[in-house]
Parts: sequence; structure tokens; C-alpha cells
Amino acid sequence: MLFADSGLSEAEISALFALWSVVGVVAEVPTGALADRFSRRSSLVAGGVLQAAGYLLWTAWPGFTAFAAGFVLWGLGATLVSGALEALIYDGLAEVGAQKHFTRVYGQVNALELIAQIPAAGAATVLFVSGGFELVGYASVGMCLLASAIAARLPEPERSQDSEPERGYFTTLRSGVVEAVSTPGVRGVVVVVALLTAVDAIEEYFPLLAHGWNVPASWNPLAVVGIAIAGAAGAAMAGRWATPGARTLAVTLGAGALALGGSGLLAGPAGLAGVALFYGLYRAVLVVGNARLQERIRGEARATVTSVSGLCADLASLVLFGVWALGGLAASVVLVVVVAVALPFGLRRERAPLSPGDHS
Repeated sequence: MLFADSGLSEAEISALFALWSVVGVVAEVPTGALADRFSRRSSLVAGGVLQAAGYLLWTAWPGFTAFAAGFVLWGLGATLVSGALEALIYDGLAEVGAQKHFTRVYGQVNALELIAQIPAAGAATVLFVSGGFELVGYASVGMCLLASAIAARLPEPERSQDSEPERGYFTTLRSGVVEAVSTPGVRGVVVVVALLTAVDAIEEYFPLLAHGWNVPASWNPLAVVGIAIAGAAGAAMAGRWATPGARTLAVTLGAGALALGGSGLLAGPAGLAGVALFYGLYRAVLVVGNARLQERIRGEARATVTSVSGLCADLASLVLFGVWALGGLAASVVLVVVVAVALPFGLRRERAPLSPGDHS
């Protein structure tokens, strides 16, 4: 709305979104290595500051150039947080011997991210009525800076001798990439979590589904928020799931795909219940998948490994967008089923290669 109100064409707005995506793909893994070499907590702080700077540009100097610069800053800020957050949580829990609680804690974090959409939407409505885009923009800057201030107070485990910055940035980057792509027991989970994460791109189409299924425009935001609440419930409940196996996760995601497909057959307001059920089950599986990835990582470059999975997710989400463009909801359901089938293969523990002496 801000971009259109500032006079940008649809082509210019699309170019901004494309720039945002490119920055995310290019910077995902390098910023993960930065978090591993220096500080995961500092990465979270810097991510909020960069996003605040982007919103400031949009608000103070609305125009294509400022919007483009803002998207670059926002993209960099998002990649600084991606990977660093999971690594900070897992290592913080591991330091006190509580890493088994990662699924529960990470699930709660995911749930809060979704629930936050409700007060954010309400606040944005009130602020816009009171002061237009300018007031919403400056309030967004303030919230990002507040988030950075809170992140600065998070505890961060002391680095071991082997993980000191003297290792060098490129050494850290290489070790993380190598572990992600060639270490038995890790690479499969990296791929599976990337595919699971990419499925979340389907969320972008929820408002379109509601609109196409004759949900009144005035009720559309409430319907979409209801789906987000279902997702939050699924993420929160994942922590209470007693170590589900890979097949259980596959069946759960498959059941979600069936619910999503059934909603498409209804093609009416009642079908949104099936979408909500899908999203709740999917979010639970996604949280557990991310927990499995953190459990498998053994090296010091935890944020880098997680960022490699994030990079793969960014690329895989393009496939989902293409599938939706070609076949809509039905084709996307088939894609979710494919991901469900792949889960047991990706989450199984791969055997380490045999040493020369083992062949005798």
C-alpha cells in the first residue's frame, strides 16, 4: 500500500520484491558464518537495527530508491537473524544441559511469532487512522530497535577455545558448508528442513483462497488470522510431542495435505477449517524438523549449517510459487505430499563412510 500510494507501478513493486529475495539468497550463508565467527547475539541485534534503518528510509524518503535501499537493509537484517536465533537457543540450552527442551522452546518462539500478527495488525490499523503511513513507519522503526535492545540482553554461552574468532571467517564458513553438504546424518536433515520451510510460502496465498471462496472482504483478515492461530497452536504443541519418529512426522504432514486438499473440494468459507488444520499440523512438523537439524549438528558453525538449510528453503520456495502458478491449490497439495514422502529418507541417520581398514 505504501509503495502504490507513493506512485510506484506494479512492475517497480515487483522489482523491489525481487531485489529483496535476491539479497536473502546471496547473504543467507555468509551472514550465518558471521554469527558463528563473532556472536549470535550481536547478529540478532544488528538484524533489528538494519531492519529499523530500512523502515526509516521508507518513511522519511518514500520513493523507489529509498524503498530499494530499505529492502536491501531488511534482507540483510533477516539473514543475520536466520540461523543465529536457532544456534543461540540451542547452544544456550546445551550449556546448562537442557538441549532436550529445544523443541518446546523453539515451538513457543514460533507460536509467539504467529500470535504477534494479531496485536500488530490491530496496532497498524489504529496508527494508520491516526497518522497514516508516516506514523506506522516510525512506530515500526521503534519496535525494531526495541527488539534489538531486548536481544542485546539475551545470554550467550562462552566460546570454546576452538571456536574463537582466530579461526578466521572463511574457515568458519567452509566448515559450516562442508558439514551441511557432506557430513553423514546432517545433509539429509538440511534438505528435508529446507523443503519443509519452503512449504510455508503457501501462507502467502491464504488471503487469496479466502477471497476466492466467497469470504467477505471485511472478514478476510479475521479468517487469515484464524489460520495463523492454528499454526501457533501446532507450533506450541510440538514441544509436548514425545520424540515422534520420521514416519510419524510424514503421516502427520500427509494428513495435513489431505485436509488442505479437502478444503479445496469444499471451495467455500467452511473450507478454511481444513486450511487451518493443515497449517497447525504443518507447523508442528516444521518445529520438530528444525529440532532434528539442531540435534544432528556437531561442529561449531551451527548458524552456518542452519543458514545453508535456509538458503535451500529460499530456492525451494520458488518451486512452490511456480507450482501454484501452474496448478493452484491442487498442485501445491501434491507438492506437500511429496515433501511428506521425503521426510523418512531425509531424517534417517546416514552411516559414516568406511575407513580403508574397514574393507578388509
